[in-house]
Amino acid sequence: MILINGENKSNIEVTDRALQYGDGLFETIAIKSGKAQFLDRHLKRLNVGCTRLRIPLPEHQLLASEVEKLAEDADQAVIKIIITRGSGGRGYRQPDYVHPTRIVSLHPYPDYPVSLKEQGIVARFCETRLGLNSTLAGIKHLNRLEQVMARSEWRDPAILEGIMFDNNGYVIEGTMTNLFYVNDNTLTTAQLDNSGVAGIIRGIILELSANNGLRAVESKIRKAELLLADEVFVCNSIIGIWPVRQIEQTHFSVGPITQRIQAWLTNYEQELPSI
Repeated sequence: MILINGENKSNIEVTDRALQYGDGLFETIAIKSGKAQFLDRHLKRLNVGCTRLRIPLPEHQLLASEVEKLAEDADQAVIKIIITRGSGGRGYRQPDYVHPTRIVSLHPYPDYPVSLKEQGIVARFCETRLGLNSTLAGIKHLNRLEQVMARSEWRDPAILEGIMFDNNGYVIEGTMTNLFYVNDNTLTTAQLDNSGVAGIIRGIILELSANNGLRAVESKIRKAELLLADEVFVCNSIIGIWPVRQIEQTHFSVGPITQRIQAWLTNYEQELPSI
């Protein structure tokens, strides 16, 4: 099911700036037992993105009600929110009067084996680099060609994620995930001041680490540092946390700190309201 500006339909104007220029933002939300997980956090990040791109954000409660409408009969699913700058004339100049397009769509939950959370995944490094742009860093804008090109670099079904560097050679994130590693009882993830997405689960993990006495830092990560890690894991709102057991020829243990953080996240999901 798809709602476009609140109506049950599946087409937008050809002149919509999302189609013309990728001019907009999106959020991907897990639905469990009919409830949108971390909806309030997703809408807050959407607000940050709209403010950054100067797109008027639809009313918070309006978006929440549309998400809840699609989620209520879904046991396990994914909802995607897209906000575009709406239709405008040809050319990059923004319209004088912006009427955003609001798209809320319901999708099947991906069929990932539960065992991945316990046994871990295989990943690889990508050749495609992430550009440097502090204006766009952190937000989930619609320009995802870097991820599309990175994901096209492999077809081996045994490899579930690709790790991306920025143009300065620093490790930033996966094609669809944020990345953490553990060394000497310290949790490290990439600084996102010039590229990357500030993931919802990434933010929660940093909060949980602080609350539970685990040292966590955001840093510029070199490839060699990552490959010397004791533990590595990736995360996003749909998969939760996947340990990484292998990156190309380097193997890692599914270690106790990763398992501890998985348990913290599970408890957090169970204890907090879904919005």
